[in-house]
Amino acid sequence: MSLEKRAVPEGTIQEVTTRRWIGIAVVVLGVVSLGALGVGWSASNRSKILEQNLSTLSRQAKQTKQGDEVLGQRFAKAEDIDAQLQGELSVVTDRMKLTQAELNRARLQAKQIKEDNDKELAGLQNNVSGELATKANSHDVNKLGTDVAVVKSDLDTTTNNLTLARGEFGTLIAKNHDEIDELRRLGERNYYEFTINKKNQRERVGDLMVELKNVNAKKNLYTVSLYMDDARFDKKNRSVNEPIYFFINGTPAPMEFTVNQIGKDKIAGYVSVPKTNPTSAQVSP
Repeated sequence: MSLEKRAVPEGTIQEVTTRRWIGIAVVVLGVVSLGALGVGWSASNRSKILEQNLSTLSRQAKQTKQGDEVLGQRFAKAEDIDAQLQGELSVVTDRMKLTQAELNRARLQAKQIKEDNDKELAGLQNNVSGELATKANSHDVNKLGTDVAVVKSDLDTTTNNLTLARGEFGTLIAKNHDEIDELRRLGERNYYEFTINKKNQRERVGDLMVELKNVNAKKNLYTVSLYMDDARFDKKNRSVNEPIYFFINGTPAPMEFTVNQIGKDKIAGYVSVPKTNPTSAQVSP
């Protein structure tokens, strides 16, 4: 049996070849598509990770900024506190210097007052001795001696009583009307008593204008404004029998403002002035 060789049409061969290339192309496209999907999925994951990292960095940056702001505020507050402490330290230092200067001046004034009292007592004794020498009989001598002893005893008693009320600048501080009269009898200073019954109203006391600002009767404290030589001096929360001193130019002793009694919207006391007429004044702190 013989086989006959069949001839294949040329169009059929081209169609088979075309289908084969189409199949290959489809496979290649499938592989490429799978690769593209893999790359896209990987890129999407990386994008999400990058976005999360960026969000984390943003939060950290925000927290860091807030921390910097808090630190800045604390630093500014620390600088303010330091400046305030420096100012208070400067005030305390200046006050200590002023207090030391006042203390030295008070010691000198106390020493001068003691020397003046000693001289006055010595002069009185010399006068008594001279009068005794001129008396003609023993009766007069005995009588004069008795009078001198009484005067000396009264002077010693008065001096001892007043010593208990001597201020830091050597002035004698009265606590009531009777003690003010005793100080007047010494003749060293002028005394002006006052009673102020209204607040926020100026009243003249000697060379001073006094304006009562506030009274705390429970704590025995008062606040006043004092006017002298076109100057105003505010004294807050001062105590009863606590003198306020005015250093008067041209005089060795200070002027003194003292309150002895406190009531509801009321103060009473005195102003003590040296015999020498003042020209201008500076109030102690």
